[in-house]
Amino acid sequence: MERRTWVEIIRGKLRPPLAVALGSPGEVVELLAGLQINEPTCYQMDLYQADRLRTELRCRNVAAQVVTSPDLWDLHPDFQTVLYPAPLGGERSLKIDMVEQAFHVLLGCPSPRGALIVLSPHEKDELFPGLLKKVFGTVHVTASVQGSVFWCHREGDRPRRRHEVTFQARLGDGPSLRFLSRPGVFSYGRFDAGARALVETMRVEAGDRVLDVGCGCGTNGIFAGLGSGPTGSVAFVDSNLRAVALAEHNARANGLNNFQAIGSSVVGDLPEASFDVVLANPPYYAQGTIAQLFIERSLRLLRPGGRFYLVTKQADQIGPLVAAAFGHTTVVERRGYVVLCATAPARSAKPVTG
Repeated sequence: MERRTWVEIIRGKLRPPLAVALGSPGEVVELLAGLQINEPTCYQMDLYQADRLRTELRCRNVAAQVVTSPDLWDLHPDFQTVLYPAPLGGERSLKIDMVEQAFHVLLGCPSPRGALIVLSPHEKDELFPGLLKKVFGTVHVTASVQGSVFWCHREGDRPRRRHEVTFQARLGDGPSLRFLSRPGVFSYGRFDAGARALVETMRVEAGDRVLDVGCGCGTNGIFAGLGSGPTGSVAFVDSNLRAVALAEHNARANGLNNFQAIGSSVVGDLPEASFDVVLANPPYYAQGTIAQLFIERSLRLLRPGGRFYLVTKQADQIGPLVAAAFGHTTVVERRGYVVLCATAPARSAKPVTG
């Protein structure tokens, strides 16, 4: 029998209201354009991805609501269908997390019961058959030209299970700190070697006002904040709302008092020339677009003479961007990464455009 596409298989299985959990912006819009479902809700954890999705929806003239929050189960539990387009690779723990959270946003009663539909790019998927059976009970599967389609219905109720890992990290001879991490946030369950290289390179003085851009669960900013002491402060910024929540939790748990945690896709809503130190750990996707944003905003937010540190494995691409913005740049190689170090010039010496 000729295999069908995802859209052809699931079109008759969808009952509104529909929620789409994560998925790349292009993939989500392509699915919705083919399904033609009235006003679906698209959940994203990351503000940057959400902005891209809204742009794609407008370009394709597809009507949908885009919502962001740290967790899928933050949405009101009144959906008849949740559609989860699982990525080809991606984090196994996040896939498990999304399936278990989807259960709690589906209608359980009265009948009809809510359904979860998982689109897997694998023809023989090794994760979802067992996972869905464990969470939902009966699982149905259909092969597709694009992989596999799984669907199942909510049965009864089950306790919420929050996936999280606590790890410990220390800087030099300092105290060992504990950090809570969750799937979908950079460096889940460990102190990443790039982040470690960054904090080992940075210079933080008492009273410094520190900005941690792309903060993840907050390791870099927390080490810096402890170094700046009771007269210093830290601002944590990330486009991932789960990361922002974790940074706030970890800052409090590790004894920081003077801090703020901000969700932003453009590093906005902060006063210019208000920081002494900026720590930047940009993601390695978007072909340098996000790194460029981090660099430009950091230059505006640093006071003249303020210190900028950016960690990367793409020094050939990112180094010239830092040099163009800041001028002289020092390169420190550590733990297989490069930390680019620069000093913010006087405002009159180098005007900023953009």
